Amino acid sequence: MTDTGDLKRLPLEELHVAAGARFGGFGGWSMPLTYPAGVMKEHLHTRAAAGLFDISHMKLFLVEGPGAAALLARACPLDPEALEISQSKLSFFLTEDAGIIDDLIVTRLGPERFMVVANAGNAATDEAHLKALAVKFQATVTPLDRVFLALQGPAAASIAAKAGLDISGLTFMHGIEPKPGWFMSRSGYTGEDGFEIGVPPQDGAALANALLASGEAMWIGLAARDSLRLEAGLCLHGQDITPETNPVDAGLMWAIAKPVREAGGFIGAEALAALIAQGPRRKRVGLRPEGRQPVRAGAALFDATGNPAGHVTSGGFGPSAEAPVAMGYVPVALAAPGTALFAEVRGNRLPVSVHSLPFVPHRYFKG
Repeated sequence: MTDTGDLKRLPLEELHVAAGARFGGFGGWSMPLTYPAGVMKEHLHTRAAAGLFDISHMKLFLVEGPGAAALLARACPLDPEALEISQSKLSFFLTEDAGIIDDLIVTRLGPERFMVVANAGNAATDEAHLKALAVKFQATVTPLDRVFLALQGPAAASIAAKAGLDISGLTFMHGIEPKPGWFMSRSGYTGEDGFEIGVPPQDGAALANALLASGEAMWIGLAARDSLRLEAGLCLHGQDITPETNPVDAGLMWAIAKPVREAGGFIGAEALAALIAQGPRRKRVGLRPEGRQPVRAGAALFDATGNPAGHVTSGGFGPSAEAPVAMGYVPVALAAPGTALFAEVRGNRLPVSVHSLPFVPHRYFKG
């Protein structure tokens, strides 16, 4: 087991140790990176059957009160009042310059009740940000201590049903509270059908064991979670999107409805309007290296004549794509699929081509 020092520990760490996990640090937490099956088998098993991920490092915030919707409309480029009960939506916390502080999932649980799921590395920043804004609204922000599990893959629905979870009527990007203190959404970070389930810590081990009982699901570590999300073309905050990245360049404007953009009122609205007006300066694209050698985050990109042409933000081997895959930012003029580029790896320039995203089709359950 890797020395993880003073990192936070998952509530179910003993289960992961018993399962043979190898641990490493991520977002301030000691996280299972891989299990004895290894990254390749974990990845392919998720695509073929189902994987169980412990994502308890992520943070859930309950936002409630008469001013909850108004608070979230100020904090995010989002119209919370337009969400139906149980509907979830990707949104962001933006800087005044429209940089992405964090990407979040907001779910409307009731007229004055919302769940916000934030990334681990940004949890403290997000909490302080939301609470500072909340003083101007009739709303409370409550961070929840939860075991948070993600069940992902084509067998996820049948496994969840066998474990006694009522998933009837639950479609992609919708969430419910199946029991007091529980939160369950049909969502995920793999491109597959699946569920993310938050439960009080005392219920965590029983839920995990119930989901593993049939033998169809297996524990999946952070390494395979990364290759799965990369194949699905999904961003990792801190790499593909950062406070120096805006939703226009990142190709994420689909998450901000046109009426919200036009109405403004959210933090970063003026800067975002200016960015929309000028158009993207660069674009986030998929990248497909030739051969079998992966191109990793940080690699510089060059055009066919050797001029600098952006950089790679995420990269690795895609087991389902059966090839190296990557994402990065390039000038708009070089963003068309098929454009030939070069990536610098250990002093060598390897040929890569711009590729459409995702690398493998999404298989979300939309009813």
